[in-house]
Amino acid sequence: MAFRYYPGCTLKTKGKELDIYARKSMEALGVEFEELAEWQCCGTVYPLAQDEIATRLSAVRALDDARRNNCDLLTLCSACHHVIKRVNHDMKTNADIRTKVNNYMLASAAATAGSLETAYAGETRVVHFMEMLRDTVGFAGLKSKVTNPLTGRKIGAYYGCMLLRPSSVMQFDDPENPSIIEDFLKALGAEPVIFSRRNECCGAYAALEQKELVAELCAKIINAGKQKNAEALITACPLCRYNLRKNAPNGDMPVYYFTELLAEALGIADNKNEE
Repeated sequence: MAFRYYPGCTLKTKGKELDIYARKSMEALGVEFEELAEWQCCGTVYPLAQDEIATRLSAVRALDDARRNNCDLLTLCSACHHVIKRVNHDMKTNADIRTKVNNYMLASAAATAGSLETAYAGETRVVHFMEMLRDTVGFAGLKSKVTNPLTGRKIGAYYGCMLLRPSSVMQFDDPENPSIIEDFLKALGAEPVIFSRRNECCGAYAALEQKELVAELCAKIINAGKQKNAEALITACPLCRYNLRKNAPNGDMPVYYFTELLAEALGIADNKNEE
């Protein structure tokens, strides 16, 4: 199955390694994908206000693009996935939001390229890259493609908040005891490390104004991994990676994007933990 791929802003700048290694890995695994020709920032933060329509529009445009091309929408950044999937849920289940968004976008269709041609009602399936590896490639299939197994590497999977919650909408994995990234690590030949705080918040955007709080939260996450002898952590979130790396006590806990280890195991990139 071909996917319409939504990279998001950060993956073109500070988080480019997440995107670069994802693309290389998809090519090595034979996954068909095409980046959306025109995409906009997802908004970064999901809008909680029911009457906040403008900040939902870019997500709906991406969703409609996938619908028009009869494809699932593939996401990679945790924040982008969170926002787009929740907006898609709004369009599917909230008649008031759906009506307002469609009225605005259909009214502007004649003047704005990329606007809706027909009303959108949540038809697109939003798939995270990790879900694609599990459900399309299959972890058994992934394991068969590994040429450089990460044997003996003890890696902790840091999920954070956005992939897992709210669980009724995200449906990514068990929010209290997830296992999908651990299964991914096993397929690469690594030894997954289960540690407490792997699904707790790193502090996210509080880093802008509450640096001490974020430093404390990140230190607790990293120390929890150390207590279980993890030698590194992996994440799908550029913000989580930034916060964890910046606030690692003594700077002695490497934090990688999961796609970096994927590419390394597939033999298509050396993991240099690039900035």
